[in-house]
Amino acid sequence: MNIHTLLVERFSAALAAMNIENPVVPVAKNTRPGFGDYQFNGAMALAKKLKKAPRDIAELIVDAVELDDVVEKLDIAGPGFINIFLKDSFVAASAIDALNDERLNVAKQESKKVVVDYSAPNLAKEMHVGHLRSTIIGDAVVKTLEFLGHDVIRQNHMGDWGTQFGMLLAHLSDTLAEDAIAEKALSDLEDFYRAAKVRFDNEEGFADRAREYVVRLQQGDEGCKALWQQFIDISIQHSEDVYDYLNVSLTRDDIMGESAYNHDLNDVVTELKASGIAVEDQGAQVVFLPELADKEGKPAVYIIQKSGGGFLYATTDLAAIRYRNNTLNADRTLIFTDARQALHFKQTEIVARKAEFIAPEQSYEHCPFGMMLGKDGKPFKTRTGGTVKLADLLKEAVQRASDLIAERDNDMSDEEKTTVANDIGIGAIKYADLSKHRTTDYVFDWDSMLSFEGNTAPYLQYAYTRVNSVLTKSGIDTSTLGSNNLVLEHEKERELAILLLQFSEVIETLARDATPHLLCTYLYDVASALMSFYEACPILKEGVSEQEKASRLALIALVAKTLSKGLELLGIETLERM
Repeated sequence: MNIHTLLVERFSAALAAMNIENPVVPVAKNTRPGFGDYQFNGAMALAKKLKKAPRDIAELIVDAVELDDVVEKLDIAGPGFINIFLKDSFVAASAIDALNDERLNVAKQESKKVVVDYSAPNLAKEMHVGHLRSTIIGDAVVKTLEFLGHDVIRQNHMGDWGTQFGMLLAHLSDTLAEDAIAEKALSDLEDFYRAAKVRFDNEEGFADRAREYVVRLQQGDEGCKALWQQFIDISIQHSEDVYDYLNVSLTRDDIMGESAYNHDLNDVVTELKASGIAVEDQGAQVVFLPELADKEGKPAVYIIQKSGGGFLYATTDLAAIRYRNNTLNADRTLIFTDARQALHFKQTEIVARKAEFIAPEQSYEHCPFGMMLGKDGKPFKTRTGGTVKLADLLKEAVQRASDLIAERDNDMSDEEKTTVANDIGIGAIKYADLSKHRTTDYVFDWDSMLSFEGNTAPYLQYAYTRVNSVLTKSGIDTSTLGSNNLVLEHEKERELAILLLQFSEVIETLARDATPHLLCTYLYDVASALMSFYEACPILKEGVSEQEKASRLALIALVAKTLSKGLELLGIETLERM
C-alpha cells in the first residue's frame, strides 16, 4: 500500500469515527518545504456541515486519526490545514521493503478487463509521424495497466477496408499481371499509393475498375479477397517492423481492423432503426443528438449509413463497441486518437449508450492527444513539405545518437556502440513525446530530445548507468543491500527516500487518467534528487562510515530499480554503460 492510500484510509476511519458520512478525504503531497510531507485539506469543507470553525474541526480530526506508527507529528496550519510529517523510521523501513520487493511494493489492483485501442495505422500507406503518439502513449498505458494486474486486450484498429482499396487492388492486379512480385511492388507503400492515385485520377476506365473491385471485395469474391489479403499481409509487415524498432508490444495477433466488423454493420443499423434511435433522413440513416445541439438548438447529426447504402466509420465504431462489450466483456475501453476526433467519439458514446451497446457500469474513454509540430509551429513535415515516414524518423534518431556517441570518449566496441545508439535514439524520440501532457501539442526538436541534460531520456539513462557504476565500484554484493537499515540523517537522504516511495502513487494515477507524462516527470524528479543527494551525501569517499556507506548504497540501489521499472513501463531501454 502506498503512503497516499494509507493516509486516506486512516483519515477516512477517523472521519467515520466522528460520524461524518461519505466525506471527501483530500490528502496530497506537500510541496512547500517545512510544511510536512503530506497535507490533509478537508477541515474547511466540513465547516458548514458541522457548524464549527475549520481549525476546531482540524483539532478533532487530529485527535481521532490513528497514525502513531507512520507519522512523527501532525501540525495544524492556517485556517485548518493538517500538515503531516512522516516518521524517519517508517520511511526507512518502507524504502528497504521496496528494495527487497520485485514489484517495488506496488500492490496489484483488483483486476479488470481493459480493451486498449491504439496505433491504428491505415494499411493503404506506411506509418508516418502522425501514428507515433497513439502508438507509444497507448503502449505505455497498456504496460502500466498490466503491471498493476489488469487483464489488458490490445486492439489495433487498422484501416484495412474502404473505397481506397478498390483503387489499390486494381493497381496491384495490373502490376502482378506484369510478372512483378507483390513484396517488391509494395516495398514502398507511399510510392505504390501515389501511382495508383495518379491512375485513378487520370487513366480512362481505371476508376470504374477500382469501383468494381470495391464491390467484388464487399461481396466476398475469392480472387479479390486473396489479392486484398496479399496487400494486407505485406502492409502489416511494414507496421510490425516499426513496432519492433519502437520497442512497442503490439503484434499481428492484436490486429482488429475495420474489416473485422463488416458482418455486424447491417445489424447495427437494423437495431438502431428498430429502437427508433436512427431515422431515415434524405435517404440516409441518421441519429439526431439533441445532447449536442448547436446554439440555435439544432441537434447534432450522426450518420450511420449513407443514402446509397454505404457504411461509415461511425457504423464500424459502434460495431467495435458491441464486440468489445458483448464478446470481450470489457470493463473499460480506452481509445487513443488525435484530438480532432474527440467530437466523433463523444457522439459515438452517446449513441452506443442510448442503444445499450454499452452497459451503465462499463467505461468508454476516448483519450485524445495533441499534434507533433515542427519549429515553425505547423504539423511536422519533411523539408519539402511531405509526410515524414515513421521508420525514417526512427532511423535518423539512431544515426544522430550514433554521431553523439562518436564524439564522446568511450572504450565501447562497435557492437556496443550500435546497441547504445539504438537505445538512446529510440528512447529520446519516445520520451520527448511521452513527457508532454497527452492533450497538448509539442514542438519536435532534435537537439533538446537528445541532450544529456534536462528532462530527456538520455539524462535518465545516464542517471541509471551512473548508479550502476557506483554500485560496481563499491565492490559490495548488491543482493545483500536489502538487509541494511537506512539512516536518514541528511535532508537529501530523506527527500530522496520519500520520493522513491511515491512511485506507486504516480503509476496508479497514470493508469487511471492515461497520462504517461506524470511518470516522465516523476522519473526526472528522481534523477534530479539523486544528483542533489550525490552532492550532499558522499558514498565511497574517505571518512564515510560503513553504516552510512551501506545505507546510501541501498538507497541508490532503490533508485536504480525505480528508474529501470519506470523506463520499462514507458518502453525505454536502460543501459549498463553509456
